[in-house]
Amino acid sequence: MNEPGASSTALQEVQTPAYCPIRSPVLRWLLLLAAVACLAMGIIGIFVPGLPTTVFILMAGACAARSSPRLHGWLWRHRLFGGMLRNWAAGGFVSRKAKWSASITMAVCAVIMLLVPAPGWAKLLSIGCMACVLAWLWCRPEPPAPQ
Repeated sequence: MNEPGASSTALQEVQTPAYCPIRSPVLRWLLLLAAVACLAMGIIGIFVPGLPTTVFILMAGACAARSSPRLHGWLWRHRLFGGMLRNWAAGGFVSRKAKWSASITMAVCAVIMLLVPAPGWAKLLSIGCMACVLAWLWCRPEPPAPQ
């Protein structure tokens, strides 16, 4: 991958990560439950402003990779969620579209926070957390453009 031009094909080279099961059945069921719960939260986050989708899908993928090869494969190949997982696996990439979507959503949430009657410390804390997340998000590399 250190060759010139190798980064442009980074996303095509990423295969479905190996399923690495947990031996304990109890822990495997707990991870499967966590995967399903994270997937549900990610789906809800598509429709609810302020609830992150990408983070929950990444957590669902990580939990599914250790608990359910079927769910893991489905997530990896999914039309909407698969891209997020492949981008992250290829190098922690976050698309510009996802960055702008998160920025707009958090800006709307910050305005709502400023308008509702809430304690000043709660407003400051929530807007400060959103600002930190946005700073981190915009520092993430973007996936290479297809050639």
